[in-house]
Amino acid sequence: MKEDVLADLPPKIIQDYYCELSSLQKQLYEDFAKQQVEEVKTDVESKEGKQHIFKALQYMRKLCNHPGLVLQPKHPKYAEISAQLKKDGTSVWDVKHAPKLAALTELLTDCGITGGGMGDKSESETLTMGAGVVSQHRALIFCQVREMLDRIESDVLKAKLPGVTYLRLDGGVDAKDRFGIVEKFNADPTIDLLLLTTHVGGLGLNLTGADTVIFVEHDWNPMKDLQAMDRAHRLGQKKVVNVYRLITKNTLEEKIMGYFTLKSLQLTSRLQTFKLNIASSIVNQQNAALATMNTDQILDLFNVQTAGSSASKTAGPEGALDAEGNPIKKGAKNVLEDLGELWDEKEYEEEYDMGDYLSSLKNVGGK
Repeated sequence: MKEDVLADLPPKIIQDYYCELSSLQKQLYEDFAKQQVEEVKTDVESKEGKQHIFKALQYMRKLCNHPGLVLQPKHPKYAEISAQLKKDGTSVWDVKHAPKLAALTELLTDCGITGGGMGDKSESETLTMGAGVVSQHRALIFCQVREMLDRIESDVLKAKLPGVTYLRLDGGVDAKDRFGIVEKFNADPTIDLLLLTTHVGGLGLNLTGADTVIFVEHDWNPMKDLQAMDRAHRLGQKKVVNVYRLITKNTLEEKIMGYFTLKSLQLTSRLQTFKLNIASSIVNQQNAALATMNTDQILDLFNVQTAGSSASKTAGPEGALDAEGNPIKKGAKNVLEDLGELWDEKEYEEEYDMGDYLSSLKNVGGK
C-alpha cells in the first residue's frame, strides 16, 4: 500500500457527515417506499419487475440528494406538492428542501473556504474581497450526475458563497481541455474548488493542489470512491487529506454507505482479498445483482424503518446453484456488493430521463 512505500505521505482521514431528510424528502421517500414494497411483492420474479426495481432504486438515490431531481412534471404528485409549496411561499429548489446542499455550505464555511467574504455584503463587494485570496484549504467536490453539480453552482456557490472561486470538470468538458483544467487548478492556489463527476475525475488525475475531498453523491462501487479520494492523496501531497462523505440518515444511502465503510476498513490488512472478491462479483454469473436477490432482501432495501440498520442480518436461498449444484446462500451484504454493479456508467454523464417511469407510477402513497 502507499502508506508502506511512501513514508512521507500524510494521512487520509475519512469522516461521514450525516444529514436529516427534509420534510419534503421524507414525504416523497416514505410514500414511494411503501408503494414499492407492494409492487415488489407482486412482480419481483419477472424481467419487467427487475427493471422496475432498478429504476425505483435510482429514484430513491436521486431523492436522497435533492427532491427536485425526482419531483418533475410527470411525477404523479407534482401538482399537489407544487401547489402546497407555492402556498408556503417556497419551491422544490429551495435549499431548505435539500439538506445536503445546506450541509455542503456549512462544511465549506467550517473549512474556511468562503472566498474572503460572507454575510450581508453585496455580491460585487464579496467578489472583490475574494479576488486573489488564498484559503487555507482547497477542495474537490464529487457528484455522480451533472445536474447535481448545477445545483451546487447555483444554490451554494453563487447564492451563498459568491466569493469562492472554482473550476468544473465533467462530461461536458471536451477531453482535450481536461488536462489544462487540472494543471490550472494545481498551479493556482487562489482557485478554491474543483467540481467533478466521479466518472470523469475519479481516476488517473493528480489533484494534489487540494487537501479536502467532499462527496455529495456516492458511487455504489466502493473502489471508485476510493480511487476518487486518492486524486488528492498521492505522491506530491504535503497536507493531511480530509475526506467528507455527505450521507442522509435512515435511507437506502445510509445502509449502502455504512456497509461500504466496513469494507473500506478492511483494505489495510485484506486489500488483495477485497480485490479478488470484487473481481469475482463481476465475472461470476451467479452474482448477477438483482437476478439473485430474493424478495425479502429487495423489500429490505425499501424498508424505511430499518434503513439505518446493519446490512448483515438477512440471508437465505436465492435459487442459484454453485459449481457443485448446491444452493447459494446470499446475505444482505452480498446484495449490497451487487448494487455497485447495477448502474450503467452512462447514467453518470448523461441526463437520465425518468419521465416515462414517473408517468407509470400510480397510487403513490395509497391515493
